[in-house]
Amino acid sequence: MDKNVKRGSLEMIAAMLISGTIGWLVMLSGQAVIDVVFWRCVFAAATLLLVCVWMGFLRPGLLTRTTLLFSVVSGVAIVGNWLLLFASYSRASIAIGTAVYNVQPFILVGLAALFLGEKLTLQKLAWLSVSFLGMLAIVSAHGGEEQGGGHYLLGIGLALGAAFLYAIAALIIKKLSGVPPHLIALIQVSVGVLILAPLADFSSLPQGERVWSILITLGVLHTGGMYVLLYGAIQKLPTALTGALTFVYPIAAIAVDWIAFDHQLNSLQWLGVAAILLAAAGMQQGWGVRLGGWRRVSR
Repeated sequence: MDKNVKRGSLEMIAAMLISGTIGWLVMLSGQAVIDVVFWRCVFAAATLLLVCVWMGFLRPGLLTRTTLLFSVVSGVAIVGNWLLLFASYSRASIAIGTAVYNVQPFILVGLAALFLGEKLTLQKLAWLSVSFLGMLAIVSAHGGEEQGGGHYLLGIGLALGAAFLYAIAALIIKKLSGVPPHLIALIQVSVGVLILAPLADFSSLPQGERVWSILITLGVLHTGGMYVLLYGAIQKLPTALTGALTFVYPIAAIAVDWIAFDHQLNSLQWLGVAAILLAAAGMQQGWGVRLGGWRRVSR
């Protein structure tokens, strides 16, 4: 394996493993979702500001008014995505919330077809159908004994909303080619600080070193550090390999949910999770089916 590809693969795996533990830290913090996201943005902004200064991304001319506006709007979508996804964890579990969140590639495909004129192929529609069947399997499970059906369905709805907002952000970022991704991330978390500051609870600040260490870790490692690893990997890896390695994230999140909180999925939920992940992998990797067996469809 080429050294550059090997290094990129290790960076991508590390980024996805870090992402897979976000839900655990969110639940462990014991803080309201708005406060968790606010402090995550604060510490991430400080980290990414240092990274952008070090890499020379704050020099004039890198942003126009249009690209700045797009970056700000994408920041609103990303912050909303975090709020909804984190809120889904306590209602549908980290594993289910993460699995449902992985329908976002299909939402992105739909938005791209509507707004960018990209074609909806039979292959994409087939994988969308598989993903939809997975969603039906998860919804029909109605949660475990510790979760009420209403809370469970609300959690799934929040995860779907998070996926929709992420797809919107991804669609906007497609228009920001040429803008350093670390700078985009800095703008996004800075927007999060501004819009959440009026909503954060400053009258009851987090108490204890343990809680503050969790919030700092979420900002510095799970946002700032993860972005650096992720964007570094994307620059080194072929698109197909990048897509394949993203599935380390949901697998890690499901494992963490099981180990840390003993949230075990039933058979129908496992079937739904597997269908969603298989469909997302099939679409990203360009898998297709014909009478003679599986084939890879060139994109």
